[in-house]
Amino acid sequence: MSRHLSRSLLALGLATALPAFAQSYDAHAGHDMAAPAKAPVDHSKMDHSKMDHSKMDHPAMGHEMPMTARSEPREPIPVPTDADRAAAFPHIDHGAMQHAPEINSLLLIDRLEHWDGRNGNGQAWEATGWIGGNINRLWLRSDGERSGSRTESSSLEALYGRSVSPWWDVLVGVRQDFRPADSRTWAALGIQGLAPYKFESSATLYLGSGGQVLAKAEVEYEVLLTNRLILQPVVEATLAAKDEPEYGIGRGLNKVETGLRLRYEFSRRFAPYIGISHERSFGDAADAAGDHARDTRWVAGVRMWF
Repeated sequence: MSRHLSRSLLALGLATALPAFAQSYDAHAGHDMAAPAKAPVDHSKMDHSKMDHSKMDHPAMGHEMPMTARSEPREPIPVPTDADRAAAFPHIDHGAMQHAPEINSLLLIDRLEHWDGRNGNGQAWEATGWIGGNINRLWLRSDGERSGSRTESSSLEALYGRSVSPWWDVLVGVRQDFRPADSRTWAALGIQGLAPYKFESSATLYLGSGGQVLAKAEVEYEVLLTNRLILQPVVEATLAAKDEPEYGIGRGLNKVETGLRLRYEFSRRFAPYIGISHERSFGDAADAAGDHARDTRWVAGVRMWF
């Protein structure tokens, strides 16, 4: 009796649970199964001309609508008035403007020094000045030397200079020697300027009486050790076409002078310096100079310009 009762209860429980189990299985199976994919739309076969695109939901279709530019600014640009134009373009009084003068001038005392050498001591100078414009100028050049309270040599040149390039001037004029012998006048033709690598160069040809021809060349360079401390080497050479013992001139290479000067620029206009120079005469000029044919000198002086 009890055995039959147990079997009956088990059968009744299974019958009750089967419908619920089947429903739960169907629900979970629905979640695991992927929804069928929609077939892709072939736009190439669609007649877009008959479609109303304004009523389509483009974001839902995966299309992005382009941003349309505004045809008008958010704040309208005001129309320029006469007052605006006057403020933007004021009247210029050219007569009240300060222009650079057409005529300028410069005086450079490159060397004003005292020297002390094997053959004595003395003073020397070399100066250059000009007045004029950017193209045409009047140049003045002077150099000389004193020893034993006596002027040993001095000269003055007056030259017309014309700029032939941004870096070079051609010079023509006269030179007047006052010492060492009787005064003498020369015709001068030369060129001066800034050679490549910033070498300041000059070369002048002098034509004197008696068929004498002199050529003088000078090259100098400035080495900036600091913005104010400057080392200046210089080389100067003179050549002559014929011998003139009375003037201390010999044919060929007549004289070479080399120097090295170190200056300190307290300002660009004023710079004291110290240095050393060496002079040597050659050929007949050396014979005429005798013991003074070669000399090494210590120098101290000042460089200034106005």
